[in-house]
Amino acid sequence: MVRDWRDDCPAQLRRAAVSVPSNIVEGCARRSTAEYVNFLNIATGSVFEARYLVDVSFRLGYLPEKPHGDLMRRYTHLAKSLIRLIESLDVSER
Repeated sequence: MVRDWRDDCPAQLRRAAVSVPSNIVEGCARRSTAEYVNFLNIATGSVFEARYLVDVSFRLGYLPEKPHGDLMRRYTHLAKSLIRLIESLDVSER
């Protein structure tokens, strides 16, 4: 049975979106900065995955222009914030 993108994409987008805060929280519970940064990197990857899925959904006509633009701006801002946080952490500190 062939699955439809319209069925798979929303579920995959939800998983990516939930993964972002989950990895940030899990990273906060770690004892070393290196571990924390690792989880922040995973969260950042999930942000880019969600951003990609939002864009593909729009390009395929499944997502209207306004929510697409809003979500793209929010995910871009979140990715930049996470990257700045990662860059600000000194791995040797924690």
